[in-house]
Amino acid sequence: MKVLITGAGGQLGYDLIRVLSGSHQVIAMTRAELDVADEAAVNTTFRQMKPQVVIHAAAYTNVDLAEQESDNAYTINSIGTRNVAMAAEELGAKLVHISTDYVFDGSKRTPYTETDRPNPLGVYGNSKLHAEKFVELISGQYFILRTSWLYGKNGSNFVTKMISLGQQKEELSVVADQFGSPTYTLDLARFIEHLMLTDRYGLYHVSNRGYCSRYAFAQAIFQALKWNHIRLVPISSSGFPAAAQRPEYSVFDDTAIRLNQLPRLRNWKDALNDFLHNDYVLEDKGDD
Repeated sequence: MKVLITGAGGQLGYDLIRVLSGSHQVIAMTRAELDVADEAAVNTTFRQMKPQVVIHAAAYTNVDLAEQESDNAYTINSIGTRNVAMAAEELGAKLVHISTDYVFDGSKRTPYTETDRPNPLGVYGNSKLHAEKFVELISGQYFILRTSWLYGKNGSNFVTKMISLGQQKEELSVVADQFGSPTYTLDLARFIEHLMLTDRYGLYHVSNRGYCSRYAFAQAIFQALKWNHIRLVPISSSGFPAAAQRPEYSVFDDTAIRLNQLPRLRNWKDALNDFLHNDYVLEDKGDD
């Protein structure tokens, strides 16, 4: 199939290209190559390329800065998604839209299902929820994929940040009262390939199975690397102030995946170990 990826320069975009290039004609558009907020540019690109599937991974993702740059966040995430959805619908293309766990407030203490009511805490989550609504209103063939705590080979994320900090310090403070489902972008990309070939349209919660705190996530990273010299100190999120409030609990239940008899993602620990041992190249920082 001919697949157009927006935001192809990000970590999910990187793994989508890796997964899809072998079997599909991939048109990978980075932010520099296609500004999704530019309606005319989106329309021109789509009409020229004529994709059969559009994977919309472009987004404004700086959660804290979004509180100050709300216009920019809404323009890219909400209006940009409207532009993409309209252009895809004009061509009759399937649309895969990537959303986020930040559409929830985190007040629940059991895993979120697709039928739970969203209630974003900040600008980023609100802008992504608006994007979902545009997709639902405009597109006749859509998959909305909410995902969480992404990490992958090509990008800055919690895993790479922990490793970098662990190369500099022997004691790290990590938030212990935020819980979620870490998701390996390679696993997400493989699921997207499977899903886009179906007509099982709708809303999906897609993350590696199981959950942990940020603190337990860090523990698992250093245990997998056998960095036993690193001392982790659990702290509350109040001890790590940020401009934007995060959901304390954003664990996903993959109800829609199971109901549609689609392949479930593996456990988050298995995915993390695979990433660290088979995909991530540890840089030698040398001695200072």
